[in-house]
Amino acid sequence: MGSQEPVLVNTIENGVRVLRFNRPKKYNAFNNDMYSSFMKALLEAEVDPQTVITVITGTGEYFSSGNDLGNFMKAEENESSSGSDEADPDTDEGQIALVRKRGVNRFEKLINILIEFPKPLIAVVNGPAVGVGVTMLPLVDVVYASDKATFHTPFVKSALSPEGCSSYLFPRIMGPGKAAEMLLFNKKITAADAYECGFVTEVYPHKSLHKVWPKIHEWAKLPPNSLHGAKALLSSHKKEYLKHVNHQECDQLARTLTTGEFTAAVMEFFNKKSKL
Repeated sequence: MGSQEPVLVNTIENGVRVLRFNRPKKYNAFNNDMYSSFMKALLEAEVDPQTVITVITGTGEYFSSGNDLGNFMKAEENESSSGSDEADPDTDEGQIALVRKRGVNRFEKLINILIEFPKPLIAVVNGPAVGVGVTMLPLVDVVYASDKATFHTPFVKSALSPEGCSSYLFPRIMGPGKAAEMLLFNKKITAADAYECGFVTEVYPHKSLHKVWPKIHEWAKLPPNSLHGAKALLSSHKKEYLKHVNHQECDQLARTLTTGEFTAAVMEFFNKKSKL
Protein backbone atom coordinates (compact mmCIF):
# COMPACT_ATOMS: atom_id res chain seq x y z
CA MET A 1 0.00 0.00 0.00
CA GLY A 2 1.62 3.27 -1.14
CA SER A 3 2.14 6.25 1.14
CA GLN A 4 -0.52 8.92 1.04
CA GLU A 5 0.27 12.16 -0.80
CA PRO A 6 0.77 15.15 1.52
CA VAL A 7 -2.09 17.66 1.50
CA LEU A 8 0.50 20.44 1.22
CA VAL A 9 3.77 20.18 -0.71
CA ASN A 10 6.48 22.31 0.90
CA THR A 11 9.69 22.83 -1.11
CA ILE A 12 12.51 25.36 -1.15
CA GLU A 13 15.00 26.25 -3.87
CA ASN A 14 17.41 29.19 -4.04
CA GLY A 15 15.58 31.24 -1.44
CA VAL A 16 12.07 30.58 -2.80
CA ARG A 17 9.82 28.42 -0.63
CA VAL A 18 6.76 27.08 -2.45
CA LEU A 19 3.68 25.94 -0.50
CA ARG A 20 1.44 24.02 -2.88
CA PHE A 21 -2.08 22.98 -1.89
CA ASN A 22 -2.24 19.32 -2.87
CA ARG A 23 -5.77 17.90 -2.73
CA PRO A 24 -6.53 18.12 -6.47
CA LYS A 25 -9.35 15.55 -6.36
CA LYS A 26 -11.06 17.77 -3.76
CA TYR A 27 -10.18 20.95 -5.68
CA ASN A 28 -7.67 21.81 -2.94
CA ALA A 29 -10.42 22.31 -0.36
CA PHE A 30 -9.20 23.02 3.16
CA ASN A 31 -9.66 20.22 5.70
CA ASN A 32 -8.10 19.95 9.17
CA ASP A 33 -4.88 18.47 7.79
CA MET A 34 -4.57 21.26 5.24
CA TYR A 35 -5.05 23.92 7.90
CA SER A 36 -2.46 22.32 10.17
CA SER A 37 0.06 21.75 7.38
CA PHE A 38 -0.34 25.26 5.97
CA MET A 39 0.09 26.95 9.35
CA LYS A 40 3.09 24.78 10.20
CA ALA A 41 4.73 25.54 6.84
CA LEU A 42 4.17 29.30 7.18
CA LEU A 43 5.67 29.32 10.67
CA GLU A 44 8.63 27.29 9.39
CA ALA A 45 9.16 29.74 6.53
CA GLU A 46 9.05 32.66 8.98
CA VAL A 47 12.10 31.52 10.92
CA ASP A 48 14.04 29.72 8.18
CA PRO A 49 17.05 31.91 7.20
CA GLN A 50 17.16 30.22 3.77
CA THR A 51 13.61 31.37 2.94
CA VAL A 52 13.64 34.79 1.30
CA ILE A 53 10.26 34.68 -0.50
CA THR A 54 7.30 32.36 0.04
CA VAL A 55 4.88 31.43 -2.74
CA ILE A 56 1.41 29.91 -2.36
CA THR A 57 -0.14 28.00 -5.26
CA GLY A 58 -2.26 24.93 -6.02
CA THR A 59 -1.94 21.53 -7.67
CA GLY A 60 -4.24 20.72 -10.58
CA GLU A 61 -7.07 22.83 -11.97
CA TYR A 62 -7.98 24.80 -8.81
CA PHE A 63 -6.09 27.17 -6.55
CA SER A 64 -8.48 26.30 -3.70
CA SER A 65 -12.22 25.68 -3.47
CA GLY A 66 -12.31 26.97 0.12
CA ASN A 67 -13.43 25.01 3.15
CA ASP A 68 -14.27 21.34 2.85
CA LEU A 69 -17.82 21.42 4.24
CA GLY A 70 -17.71 17.73 5.06
CA ASN A 71 -14.76 18.35 7.34
CA PHE A 72 -14.98 21.94 8.53
CA MET A 73 -16.99 21.32 11.68
CA LYS A 74 -14.97 18.35 12.90
CA ALA A 75 -12.86 19.10 15.94
CA GLU A 76 -9.16 18.51 15.74
CA GLU A 77 -8.11 15.70 18.05
CA ASN A 78 -6.35 18.01 20.47
CA GLU A 79 -9.39 20.29 20.65
CA SER A 80 -12.12 17.68 21.03
CA SER A 81 -11.78 16.79 24.70
CA SER A 82 -14.26 18.47 27.02
CA GLY A 83 -13.15 20.57 29.95
CA SER A 84 -14.77 21.90 33.10
CA ASP A 85 -14.31 25.49 31.93
CA GLU A 86 -16.45 25.01 28.83
CA ALA A 87 -19.70 26.94 28.48
CA ASP A 88 -22.98 25.08 28.79
CA PRO A 89 -23.60 23.51 25.32
CA ASP A 90 -27.36 23.74 25.90
CA THR A 91 -27.22 27.54 25.70
CA ASP A 92 -26.77 29.69 22.59
CA GLU A 93 -23.50 31.11 23.92
CA GLY A 94 -22.32 27.61 24.77
CA GLN A 95 -23.03 26.44 21.24
CA ILE A 96 -21.12 29.41 19.81
CA ALA A 97 -18.15 28.71 22.12
CA LEU A 98 -18.13 25.06 21.03
CA VAL A 99 -18.16 25.99 17.34
CA ARG A 100 -15.37 28.49 18.01
CA LYS A 101 -13.28 25.73 19.57
CA ARG A 102 -13.96 23.13 16.89
CA GLY A 103 -13.05 25.10 13.83
CA VAL A 104 -13.28 28.87 13.96
CA ASN A 105 -10.36 29.37 16.35
CA ARG A 106 -8.13 27.45 13.97
CA PHE A 107 -9.27 29.62 11.09
CA GLU A 108 -8.62 32.80 13.09
CA LYS A 109 -5.12 31.55 13.89
CA LEU A 110 -4.33 30.94 10.21
CA ILE A 111 -5.47 34.42 9.20
CA ASN A 112 -3.39 35.96 12.01
CA ILE A 113 -0.33 34.06 10.80
CA LEU A 114 -0.86 35.50 7.31
CA ILE A 115 -1.30 39.00 8.78
CA GLU A 116 1.91 38.68 10.80
CA PHE A 117 3.98 36.93 8.11
CA PRO A 118 7.26 38.93 8.02
CA LYS A 119 8.61 37.98 4.59
CA PRO A 120 7.34 38.66 1.06
CA LEU A 121 4.41 36.40 0.29
CA ILE A 122 3.26 35.79 -3.28
CA ALA A 123 0.20 33.90 -4.55
CA VAL A 124 0.26 32.21 -7.95
CA VAL A 125 -3.43 31.55 -8.57
CA ASN A 126 -3.44 28.68 -11.06
CA GLY A 127 -7.22 28.29 -11.32
CA PRO A 128 -10.55 29.04 -9.61
CA ALA A 129 -10.44 30.33 -6.03
CA VAL A 130 -13.41 30.11 -3.66
CA GLY A 131 -13.98 31.26 -0.07
CA VAL A 132 -10.77 31.34 1.95
CA GLY A 133 -8.92 30.73 -1.32
CA VAL A 134 -10.02 34.27 -2.23
CA THR A 135 -10.03 36.05 1.12
CA MET A 136 -6.40 35.14 1.86
CA LEU A 137 -5.22 36.95 -1.27
CA PRO A 138 -5.35 40.57 0.03
CA LEU A 139 -3.15 39.37 2.90
CA VAL A 140 -0.30 38.46 0.54
CA ASP A 141 1.95 41.01 -1.14
CA VAL A 142 1.65 40.12 -4.82
CA VAL A 143 -1.02 38.07 -6.63
CA TYR A 144 -0.39 36.57 -10.07
CA ALA A 145 -3.29 34.78 -11.72
CA SER A 146 -3.99 32.53 -14.67
CA ASP A 147 -6.59 33.88 -17.06
CA LYS A 148 -8.57 30.74 -16.16
CA ALA A 149 -8.82 31.85 -12.54
CA THR A 150 -12.11 33.04 -11.09
CA PHE A 151 -12.80 34.49 -7.65
CA HIS A 152 -15.96 33.60 -5.74
CA THR A 153 -17.02 34.27 -2.13
CA PRO A 154 -20.52 32.74 -1.79
CA PHE A 155 -20.72 33.29 1.97
CA VAL A 156 -24.27 34.61 2.17
CA LYS A 157 -25.53 31.94 -0.24
CA SER A 158 -24.07 29.37 2.19
CA ALA A 159 -25.63 31.18 5.18
CA LEU A 160 -22.17 32.26 6.33
CA SER A 161 -20.50 35.65 6.76
CA PRO A 162 -17.39 37.35 5.31
CA GLU A 163 -14.08 36.16 6.72
CA GLY A 164 -10.32 36.55 6.30
CA CYS A 165 -10.58 40.35 6.86
CA SER A 166 -12.53 40.58 3.60
CA SER A 167 -15.18 42.85 5.19
CA TYR A 168 -12.45 45.48 5.61
CA LEU A 169 -9.98 44.76 2.80
CA PHE A 170 -12.32 44.11 -0.14
CA PRO A 171 -13.98 47.57 -0.01
CA ARG A 172 -10.56 49.24 0.36
CA ILE A 173 -9.17 47.40 -2.68
CA MET A 174 -12.08 47.33 -5.12
CA GLY A 175 -14.50 49.91 -3.74
CA PRO A 176 -17.64 49.35 -1.66
CA GLY A 177 -19.99 48.55 -4.57
CA LYS A 178 -17.90 45.78 -6.12
CA ALA A 179 -17.08 44.41 -2.67
CA ALA A 180 -20.80 44.26 -1.87
CA GLU A 181 -21.48 42.39 -5.12
CA MET A 182 -18.96 39.74 -4.08
CA LEU A 183 -19.54 39.53 -0.33
CA LEU A 184 -23.30 40.11 -0.17
CA PHE A 185 -24.60 38.95 -3.53
CA ASN A 186 -22.17 36.10 -4.32
CA LYS A 187 -20.87 37.56 -7.59
CA LYS A 188 -18.09 35.52 -9.20
CA ILE A 189 -15.46 37.62 -10.97
CA THR A 190 -12.95 36.69 -13.65
CA ALA A 191 -9.21 37.21 -13.51
CA ALA A 192 -9.62 40.18 -15.86
CA ASP A 193 -12.23 41.70 -13.52
CA ALA A 194 -9.94 41.10 -10.53
CA TYR A 195 -7.05 42.83 -12.28
CA GLU A 196 -9.23 45.76 -13.32
CA CYS A 197 -10.29 46.45 -9.72
CA GLY A 198 -6.81 46.00 -8.24
CA PHE A 199 -7.43 42.64 -6.57
CA VAL A 200 -4.83 40.88 -8.75
CA THR A 201 -1.39 42.25 -9.62
CA GLU A 202 -1.05 40.68 -13.07
CA VAL A 203 -2.87 38.12 -15.23
CA TYR A 204 -1.06 35.59 -17.43
CA PRO A 205 -2.38 33.36 -20.19
CA HIS A 206 -2.80 29.99 -18.51
CA LYS A 207 -0.15 28.33 -20.69
CA SER A 208 2.30 31.11 -19.79
CA LEU A 209 1.77 31.11 -16.02
CA HIS A 210 5.15 29.41 -15.61
CA LYS A 211 6.76 32.70 -16.62
CA VAL A 212 6.19 34.08 -13.11
CA TRP A 213 8.81 31.76 -11.63
CA PRO A 214 12.01 33.24 -13.15
CA LYS A 215 10.87 36.68 -11.94
CA ILE A 216 10.25 35.39 -8.41
CA HIS A 217 13.62 33.60 -8.32
CA GLU A 218 15.32 36.81 -9.46
CA TRP A 219 13.64 38.71 -6.61
CA ALA A 220 14.93 36.11 -4.14
CA LYS A 221 18.46 37.34 -4.94
CA LEU A 222 17.69 40.75 -3.42
CA PRO A 223 19.35 41.55 -0.05
CA PRO A 224 17.07 39.63 2.35
CA ASN A 225 17.40 41.92 5.36
CA SER A 226 16.53 44.95 3.27
CA LEU A 227 13.66 43.09 1.59
CA HIS A 228 12.18 41.92 4.88
CA GLY A 229 12.66 45.36 6.45
CA ALA A 230 10.77 46.99 3.58
CA LYS A 231 7.93 44.47 4.00
CA ALA A 232 7.78 45.34 7.70
CA LEU A 233 7.33 49.02 6.87
CA LEU A 234 4.58 48.28 4.36
CA SER A 235 2.58 46.06 6.71
CA SER A 236 3.28 47.29 10.25
CA HIS A 237 0.67 50.06 10.25
CA LYS A 238 -2.32 47.78 9.75
CA LYS A 239 -1.46 44.50 11.52
CA GLU A 240 -3.22 45.16 14.83
CA TYR A 241 -6.34 46.50 13.18
CA LEU A 242 -6.52 43.52 10.80
CA LYS A 243 -6.27 41.13 13.75
CA HIS A 244 -9.13 43.04 15.39
CA VAL A 245 -11.21 42.70 12.19
CA ASN A 246 -10.33 39.00 11.99
CA HIS A 247 -11.53 38.44 15.55
CA GLN A 248 -14.82 40.25 14.92
CA GLU A 249 -15.43 38.29 11.71
CA CYS A 250 -14.72 35.00 13.47
CA ASP A 251 -17.17 35.88 16.25
CA GLN A 252 -19.83 36.46 13.60
CA LEU A 253 -18.84 33.31 11.73
CA ALA A 254 -19.24 31.22 14.89
CA ARG A 255 -22.74 32.66 15.35
CA THR A 256 -23.77 31.92 11.77
CA LEU A 257 -22.51 28.34 12.05
CA THR A 258 -25.02 27.68 14.84
CA THR A 259 -28.06 28.88 12.90
CA GLY A 260 -30.77 26.87 11.23
CA GLU A 261 -30.02 28.77 8.01
CA PHE A 262 -26.52 27.29 7.89
CA THR A 263 -27.78 23.77 8.65
CA ALA A 264 -30.33 24.07 5.82
CA ALA A 265 -27.66 25.36 3.42
CA VAL A 266 -25.35 22.44 4.21
CA MET A 267 -28.16 19.92 3.76
CA GLU A 268 -29.06 21.49 0.42
CA PHE A 269 -25.40 21.36 -0.66
CA PHE A 270 -25.04 17.65 0.15
CA ASN A 271 -28.42 16.79 -1.39
CA LYS A 272 -27.35 18.41 -4.65
CA LYS A 273 -23.98 16.67 -4.46
CA SER A 274 -25.60 13.23 -3.96
CA LYS A 275 -27.68 13.72 -7.13
CA LEU A 276 -24.67 14.42 -9.34
